[in-house]
Amino acid sequence: MELTPIYKRVIGLDVHQAKISACAVAEQADGTVTVQHQEFGGFKRDRRALAQWAKSFGPEVVVMESTGIYWKSPYAALESVGIAAWVVNARHVKTVPGRKTDVADAQWLATLARAGLLRASFIPQADIRHLRLIARQRQKLGGMLASEKNRLHKLLADAGVRLNVLVSDIHGQAGRAMVKALIAGKPINEVLDLARRLRASRADLFEALQPEELSRSHLFVLTEIMAHIEELEKRMVRFELELLQGLSAWQPQLVLLQTIAGIDIMGAAMLLVEIRADMHSFGSAERLASWVGICPGNNESAGKRKSGKTRKGNAWVRRLLCEFAQAASRSRCALKDKFAALSIRKGHKKSIVALAHKMLRIIFAMLKTGKPYQDKAVDYEALSVQRNAPRWMKMLLKHGFIAPDSATTA
Repeated sequence: MELTPIYKRVIGLDVHQAKISACAVAEQADGTVTVQHQEFGGFKRDRRALAQWAKSFGPEVVVMESTGIYWKSPYAALESVGIAAWVVNARHVKTVPGRKTDVADAQWLATLARAGLLRASFIPQADIRHLRLIARQRQKLGGMLASEKNRLHKLLADAGVRLNVLVSDIHGQAGRAMVKALIAGKPINEVLDLARRLRASRADLFEALQPEELSRSHLFVLTEIMAHIEELEKRMVRFELELLQGLSAWQPQLVLLQTIAGIDIMGAAMLLVEIRADMHSFGSAERLASWVGICPGNNESAGKRKSGKTRKGNAWVRRLLCEFAQAASRSRCALKDKFAALSIRKGHKKSIVALAHKMLRIIFAMLKTGKPYQDKAVDYEALSVQRNAPRWMKMLLKHGFIAPDSATTA
């Protein structure tokens, strides 16, 4: 297949764990094309040599596939000498027809990039990439914490303790204190005294806390799981503080995102390090949704839709958006009404994905315009009065605009 070149000087990189294969393609003034192959190792000195070699070649484009995590070190080395490489999706490369079997991967990448048939993926600047490490590890710790809490639930149920039937969250302040006292072998009356604000009656709690078989092995495992849960919670707090400190310059965007129901400050922070605040990198909400992999597919034939399955994309952002959608579906807002309407015909899981897609489009518009989210189901004027009326009344009274008697009556 004959490809029409757009760029004259291109480098393709085939990155592996232990080596990097490079291919430089250059079009000379007389129209001839030269191809130069070079091999580099995988260590720091080799990556530096690659960067210097690429800089001396003077390429218009340097392209590599996003091969796991191995592309990151060569990318950083090239970035240090002023070269912003293209990182392309390997699946997109495979879908381009016409490749010969004897063409090396690096040369094929250079050939496609030279013809303008590849599109670079979104790669943020170095400081945001570093904050991503913190945010993603925090997400992993959250998953581990959820798993450990589920194990604690199951082990208590295995012993015959049914506290979760009466207490919505046994990891709340009262629930956690009762479980720890039970594990520590405290008398049942002392355990019940810890149920401060629980709605359940003391008699029901007494029955729920009666174990069928709370053996020594149960107590040992419960103690270890509880210790691990508390350790994970402490580690998550350290990660959260470090992440928020790194995003101190993005405080306006953090506040802006929290105007949407279902998004708290940590959710906003973890989302910002993935997509940034500048939406010009994506161009449109549709392209952002495609990059995340949360837009519906469109597999149709003869006018019949066969599949609407979402595509692959950024799993970290997709997971965050689904968590936001889950929280919004339980809040008093217009998004909850949207979820209720969708769930009638789509079911719970598909409705959550659809709501996450809608929330992403809202987030795109907010970050692009800088305007906060206005929920149709919320009376913002009444909410403002409710929150600020005591302070307003105090100030009016202080400056003599209203009499003390009228303030007392109000």
